[in-house]
Amino acid sequence: MPSISVPTEAVKKEHEDMDEQEKEYAEQAERLGQYTAPQEDESTGSTRAVEAKFVTAQDPVIETADGGRLPAVPLDEAIKLNKLKDELEGKDPGRDIPESGFREAKDGTIHGARPEDVRDSQQSERPEAPLREQVAPSQTSPLFPPLPLYGPPSLMRSLQCLFFRTTSFFLSLQFLLVVVLGAAFTSIPNVSRWVWYRIRGLDPDADRPFYHEEIKRQKEREDAEREWVRNRKSHGDRTPATLEMHPSPASDSEYIPTEGGPDPLICDVGHYARREGLDVETFQVQTEDGFIIELQHIYNPLTHRHGTSSSHAPTSPKVFDSATSFPKPQQSPTSSSSTPPRYPVLLLHGLLQSSGAYACTGPSSLAFYLHKAGYDVWLGNNRCGLTPRHSLLSYPDPRMWAWNIRQMGVLDLAALTSRVLSVTGFPRLALVAHSQGTTQTLVALAKEQRPELGDKISVFCALAPAAYAGPLIGKAYFKFMRVISPAMFKVVFGIHAFIPFMMMMHGVLPGDFYGDMGYLVFSFLFNWSDTRWDRGLRKRCFQFAPTYVSAESMRWWLGRECFARQKCILATREEGRLEDREDEEEDEVVRKYYEGGANTNQRVGEEVRERVREMESRQGEEERGRYAWYNEHFPPLAMWVCGADDLVDGRRLLRRFDRGREPKVRVVHKKIIEGYEHLDVIWAMDCIEKVGVEIKDVVWKTMSEEDRERCRVPEGCEGMKPFDLSGKRDKSPSLHNGIDGEIHLARSQVEKQEDVRKASGAGPISPTLIQTTTGEWTGKLKENGHATKENGHAS
Repeated sequence: MPSISVPTEAVKKEHEDMDEQEKEYAEQAERLGQYTAPQEDESTGSTRAVEAKFVTAQDPVIETADGGRLPAVPLDEAIKLNKLKDELEGKDPGRDIPESGFREAKDGTIHGARPEDVRDSQQSERPEAPLREQVAPSQTSPLFPPLPLYGPPSLMRSLQCLFFRTTSFFLSLQFLLVVVLGAAFTSIPNVSRWVWYRIRGLDPDADRPFYHEEIKRQKEREDAEREWVRNRKSHGDRTPATLEMHPSPASDSEYIPTEGGPDPLICDVGHYARREGLDVETFQVQTEDGFIIELQHIYNPLTHRHGTSSSHAPTSPKVFDSATSFPKPQQSPTSSSSTPPRYPVLLLHGLLQSSGAYACTGPSSLAFYLHKAGYDVWLGNNRCGLTPRHSLLSYPDPRMWAWNIRQMGVLDLAALTSRVLSVTGFPRLALVAHSQGTTQTLVALAKEQRPELGDKISVFCALAPAAYAGPLIGKAYFKFMRVISPAMFKVVFGIHAFIPFMMMMHGVLPGDFYGDMGYLVFSFLFNWSDTRWDRGLRKRCFQFAPTYVSAESMRWWLGRECFARQKCILATREEGRLEDREDEEEDEVVRKYYEGGANTNQRVGEEVRERVREMESRQGEEERGRYAWYNEHFPPLAMWVCGADDLVDGRRLLRRFDRGREPKVRVVHKKIIEGYEHLDVIWAMDCIEKVGVEIKDVVWKTMSEEDRERCRVPEGCEGMKPFDLSGKRDKSPSLHNGIDGEIHLARSQVEKQEDVRKASGAGPISPTLIQTTTGEWTGKLKENGHATKENGHAS
C-alpha cells in the first residue's frame, strides 16, 4: 500500500488551477477513491472514484479511474458524486439507473429506497426525478442499517484500525475461550457416559440410530483404503490428467477414483471429489463491487477436460453480460456432439461454512450424488470465505469488510449465477441453498432488492431455510452480542474479520484435533448433534469450517439492531406480532365453527360470518400482495424444514406461505422432516434418501420444456411429468368461502395428496409432507451406496 503522505507541490498546484465546481468533484472523487492523490504513484495509477454504479437502487458501488471497483458507499455520497460529475460533463443525470424499489410493510415500515420529497434547492422536487437527483431516505430500514464509510488510507484511519484490531484480538479471544470452556463443560456428561459404558464392557454407540450402517460404511472405507494402497504399489499413481488422456468411455456413468488411502483430513474439495472418481475445477469470479470469490465445478475427468487458466480467471464485474456468454450449452470437449448437456445446479453453503459442506460425506455428499444422477453441479462460495480476496483492496483495509447479508445476496449470488450461465450457456439454473444460503437468496429476491434475479433461477430448493429465528437466539452467549451497543460490538469484535484467530488455528492444528474442536464448539453454539451423521466422517466435515466472515455481517445476525432483534430477515417484530394476531383470529373462527360438532358444514352465527368475510377480504390476492415480500419474479420454491431445528424456525416460514401471504410464490414442494437438526439435511446418513432424491426430481420437474428436451435425463426421472407452473394458487389456503357463507375447511392430508396426485397443476399447490424420522434405517441401499426415497411427493 502506498505510504500515507502530505500533499505534494504538484498536487497543490493542480488543485489551485481548478474552478470551484471541479474542486468539489475532485474532493468527492478522492474521498470515495482507493487512495488520495498524494498516495498514488506509477504502480497504482489513478485510483480516484469516477462515478457510482447503481447495481440496485440501494447499492451504489464505486468505479475508479483505472476501471476497478470498490464496495458500496452510502446513498447520499454516491448521489453527490454522480451529480457533480454530470454537472461537469453536462449529461443527463438519470442515465443507466435502476428504478427505485421499495416495499410497504403491514406495520407501516418502508423497506428499500423510496423517493422522498426534496427540500434542498439543489435537488429536484419532482417525485419522478431520477435516482441521481433524489435524496437518500431520511429513515433507513431497521433490518438493514447503513454500512460505515471508510475513506482512503490516512493517519486517523490507520490509528482507528490499529485500535480496533488490538482490542478485538484480545476481547474476541476471551469470548472464544468462554465458548470453548462452556462447550467442554457441557460435554462432561457425555464423556462420563462413554467411560461408564466402557468400564461395563458395553458399546456407548450402540444406541445410535444408524449404528449398524455406520459400522458397515466404516469397514467399506477401510477395505477401499487398503485396496488403494495395494493397487498403488503395483500399478503406480492415477491422476485426473492421465484419465483425461484416455479415450472417452461409452458411458459417462463410469467413475475411476484418482485419490485414495487414509484420509489426510485436508481442506480441499478436489481431493474428496477425486476419491469418488470426480474432480473439481475452480473459477475465480469477480463481483460487481470487486470481490474475488471461488466457484467450483464438479466434473468427470473421463468425459471433461480441465479448462485453461485463462478461462478460470476473473472476468468483468458486469453480470449477465451477453458479450461474455456462450450462445448455447457447451458440449464436453471429450464427448461426442450427440451427448446431451447436463442441466446446471448451483449449491450455496451456510454461515461460517464453505462449498466443502456439500462434498465431505463421501458418496452421500449432495454434490457428488447430483452429479452422478445426471446434473452439472457447481459449488458457490461467498466473499472472503477461506481466502479473502479483492481486486483492489487488501486484508487490513476496513472497506474490504464493510458488508453484510444484503451484499452476499444482491452481489455474490448474482455474480455466481451469472458465471455459471455464462459458461454453460443456459438461460436459467437450479439453485440449492442451505441455511445462510437461503437467507441471502430470500433477501436478494425481495421486491426492494434484486427481484429480477429470480428470472435466472428455474427452482429454488431451500434446505433448513433461515428466514425466522429459532429459540436458540435467546441463549446467553447470543444475548451478550445483542445487549452490547454497536460501538462496543466494534471494540469487542473489530471492524475486520470476525474472530480471525479461528482461521489462524486452521493452518496450525492437526486435522484430527481441529475437526474434534470444531464439532465441540459448533455443537455447543448451535445446539445440534452428530446423532444422524456418519461419525467416521465428522472430522472431515469440519475441515471446511469456519471461514472468514466480516464482523459487520455477524453484527447483522447477532447484534442489537437487525436479525436477533427483529427475529426475521425481512420483517420487523411489530409486523410479526400483527401477523400472529391475524393467525389467531383465523384459528378462533375455525374453533368456533367446530364447537358443538366436528367435521360438519353447519351454518354459523352472524358474528362468525362477519369474521369470515373479513378474513376472505384480507386473504385476497391484491391485499395480501400489498404486504408480500416477493413479486412475480420469484422462482418456483421447494423447502425441506428440519423438525428439530432450534437455530431457525422453518415452520413459521411454511405458515407464511400456507396463509397466503405470498400470492406470487409457487411452492412446488414442502416437507418437514421430524427429528432432523439444522445440518442433517446435508450431513445425515439418510439425507440422500430424504432430501437428495427429492431435489433431483424437483429440479427436473421445474425445468422448461426446451431445457428438458435438450438435456440429459437424470437417473430415475425417465417419464416423469413436469409441474404445471402456470396454475394459480388459491387465495385462501386454509379456508374457502362456500355457498351462503358456509365455511369449508381444508380436507385431510391424505385427501389433499390424492388430489394433488391427480391434478396436472400439482406443483404450485403442494401440501406439506411431514416425515417422521424415528432413527431406524428405512429403505434399502442401492448398489451405489445411496438410499432410496422413502416418501413420494406431489407428482
